[in-house]
Amino acid sequence: MNVLELVRPDLRGFGGYLSARKQNSGGAIWLNANEAARSQPFDTQQLNRYPEPQPQALARTLADYYGVDPAHLLLGRGSDEAIDLIIRALCIPGSDRILIQSPTFGMYAVCARLHACAVIDSPLQETAAGFVWDISGMIATARREQCKVLFLCSPANPTGQSLPRADLERLLDGLAGQCLVVVDEAYGEYSAQPSALALLPRHPHLAVLKTLSKAHALAGARIGAVIAAPELIAVLKTCQAPYPIPKPSAALALQAFSETALAATRAGIVQCLQERSRLQKRLDALPMITQVFASDANFLLVRCTDAETLAATLLGEGIVVRAMRQYPALQDCVRISIGTPDENARLLTLLENYPGDAHA
Repeated sequence: MNVLELVRPDLRGFGGYLSARKQNSGGAIWLNANEAARSQPFDTQQLNRYPEPQPQALARTLADYYGVDPAHLLLGRGSDEAIDLIIRALCIPGSDRILIQSPTFGMYAVCARLHACAVIDSPLQETAAGFVWDISGMIATARREQCKVLFLCSPANPTGQSLPRADLERLLDGLAGQCLVVVDEAYGEYSAQPSALALLPRHPHLAVLKTLSKAHALAGARIGAVIAAPELIAVLKTCQAPYPIPKPSAALALQAFSETALAATRAGIVQCLQERSRLQKRLDALPMITQVFASDANFLLVRCTDAETLAATLLGEGIVVRAMRQYPALQDCVRISIGTPDENARLLTLLENYPGDAHA
């Protein structure tokens, strides 16, 4: 199939905004973009000038890192912008639908609703071992409801499990020609499951989201990417704001791919996995904890006797965890990000001395 068949008909030939930087590049004296002629005295990065629409050095670096051609990659402000762009480019407001699997990352539904698109749910199934995807149900629902985009988070947020490769291939085969399947791999570096990127050559209706916010420790820089067929990337680019990546963020992100920084990232992942295992075992032994879900991400989903009281008690001690009250299936759960060894030790000390009557 040609992935452009999934794009809104009115945007298939859309050129987008032609910014001054897109129209002309190079030159020594820039008088085309109505910028301030002089930079501020404190400015060391020439921030009086607009940045590159897609910083080429960073785009090439990320493409090399993920093993794709640069034409398959679009930089954006975290994964959130990519989610919004995909819905904007593919879904006709007031008409098209997206498919999610609750409980899942809330921005899929938020972006859809902001674009007046219906959100269809094919919920995760809870088993004794944790949450799993209903692949047959997702395929059937997407077809019946004529969904234009399916968002799938793997490893899943907030439930933590990864989608097996065989299940993803089955899903892609079942929805070929029906909808774009978007795999959000924000937590992929923490999982032993291989990336969905290897499936892109065979499945043009697949898009993969990446971010530097998690394992690369650059949440404040707001750098992400969508990787997909070049034809789709070209359309998304026309729907994007003219200058999405600030110069300081691009420069900082490039530093994350030096050998020294990548070694630190790999070490951080190893430590996180070790701490995740240690925390899971210790939490599982506590009386106020009824279940610790297995996780392939940098967090643990924990079911408690009283999630709200537990979260409030920890907050009173200066430790912030996230109560999952917004998810009907997880009303009795909290999500705990894996901290440093010292932070995790402080958390465990508080929980192991938790008042006995609070979980009676």
